[in-house]
Amino acid sequence: MNANTVWGDPGHGDRYRARVLAERERLVAAQADLAGQQQAVLSDLLRFNAGTEFGKQHGFDRIRTIDEFRAAVPVQDYAAHAPLIERMAAGERNLLSADPPVVYFTSSGSTGAHKKIPVTQRFMETTFFPFYYAAWAPLVETYPEILDRPDAVLNLKHDPLSAPPTTANGRPHVGASQVDFGEKFGESLSAELGTRAPWATLPVDVAPGDHLEKMYLRLRLAVQSDVRCLIGINPAMVAAVPYQLNLWWPRIVKEVRDGTLGGVPHRAPDPARAAQLEELADYFGTVRPAHVWPNVRALFCWTTGVASLYMPALREEFGVGVSALPAPVAASEGPVGVALDRHPSAGGLVASAAVYEFVPAEADLSPDTATLLPHELEAGRDYHVVFSHVGGLYRYAVGDVVRVLDHVDGVPRVEYAGRNTRSDAVGERLREAQVIRALRGTLSRTGLQLRNIACRVEPTAGTGQHYTFAVAPRSPWHTAECERFTALLDTALAEESAEYAAARADGRLTAPALRLLDTDAFHRDWHEAVGSGIRPTQVKDRLFRQDESLWQRLTRTTSA
Repeated sequence: MNANTVWGDPGHGDRYRARVLAERERLVAAQADLAGQQQAVLSDLLRFNAGTEFGKQHGFDRIRTIDEFRAAVPVQDYAAHAPLIERMAAGERNLLSADPPVVYFTSSGSTGAHKKIPVTQRFMETTFFPFYYAAWAPLVETYPEILDRPDAVLNLKHDPLSAPPTTANGRPHVGASQVDFGEKFGESLSAELGTRAPWATLPVDVAPGDHLEKMYLRLRLAVQSDVRCLIGINPAMVAAVPYQLNLWWPRIVKEVRDGTLGGVPHRAPDPARAAQLEELADYFGTVRPAHVWPNVRALFCWTTGVASLYMPALREEFGVGVSALPAPVAASEGPVGVALDRHPSAGGLVASAAVYEFVPAEADLSPDTATLLPHELEAGRDYHVVFSHVGGLYRYAVGDVVRVLDHVDGVPRVEYAGRNTRSDAVGERLREAQVIRALRGTLSRTGLQLRNIACRVEPTAGTGQHYTFAVAPRSPWHTAECERFTALLDTALAEESAEYAAARADGRLTAPALRLLDTDAFHRDWHEAVGSGIRPTQVKDRLFRQDESLWQRLTRTTSA
């Protein structure tokens, strides 16, 4: 069923709210029996997929316990699953799952190579939809007015395709935000908030790969609505909005005045709104989302990782008191945690979705890596995530690191800490999560704010190497502030990583350096990546940027 149809039905908002809240209650109930739920998920996936090629190879019909499962199946990444996935995409059946894939989600991963994530009907029913619905509960419960009008939500990630790319056997190979779950999986209530807005399906022709023009057109339409909430999931998309408004402002105002959209007549001219928008820019000297949409109440996106460094300042761009509610800790391959309340960063493990295992983040992953079960996790520690679910991914190392904040009724509450990428030029073994924590603490101690940050290792004149941090400050940083920032950051990195401290002590690493960029440097870099044809949802914050060409693209315009 088309999203535009269901959100126009009388009473749809009430039905949607009821479904969302009911799914949350079911997840809360499941968390009350974590061990029992995990065993039930394991038993179901073994039974359902015992007759598959993978199930036969690993003796699914003989496995009963998690220990037997761990002994029979090695820890695997996407590359290990890929041969069977490619055969499935070519049309073979009964390889990883007894249920044939309906679509394949695409995911760029950490290397940029496009994955094919098989998505089956059974996976959607048992693993995906329960957490997917429940994730919206804090938003619709706290801000019920966002359900009152189709144009109350600006959904930045919604990107429908009329002719999606396909696999060899004709199945769509698209991003999760490009799938009509109602049409593909029979879920009439699954259409997201904002997918009935006037800008959800653009009324003018745009090339499928012209993502910047599509983003412009949606903003141009949205400035004539009373937007109350923005949904981005990828926080870089939300962070781009203030920059985009200023970048495209003269064109937006002219089109509002003329009643055009992309230069094509669209609706009645609106000189009154155009004049109001012009006055805002003239009065404030810049354009902020809070000026354009003064009633925004909430942002919905990931709030941790690199985003945790700029989220406090970003919220202010949208208005005083605006909340940032965390999107689920999840990947295209499956969910890990979902916030069932208004916690700003973390959510409880989705006990009924997958079998979860964890590995301390400081360890290297290998097929025979020893894993921990959810009840063995310690608060305040980082872990690699390994999960298995009925959709055909088994002991799958998803590539994400989570941090356990605490336990609620015995269930770990986790937040996304970063990718499992590591910078290790001279044996310092710095993880992304460690650097982000060091940066967050240093920003707090100095009172400085930034729009974004990246780093890489560079040679030091004479001997050794050092980390250079490229920073786009929110306001100018003075020389003394920069010196204090780098000194405190050096200390914080040593406290996070004993290997970094050792490398500093013996001279393999020298003191970090700071490279100040102008305030919009990361936004321009993001736009250039999107302009090259990469979907905005896949252009994410990247802390470590060792690639020379990408580093030069980011840092070519500096203020110091």
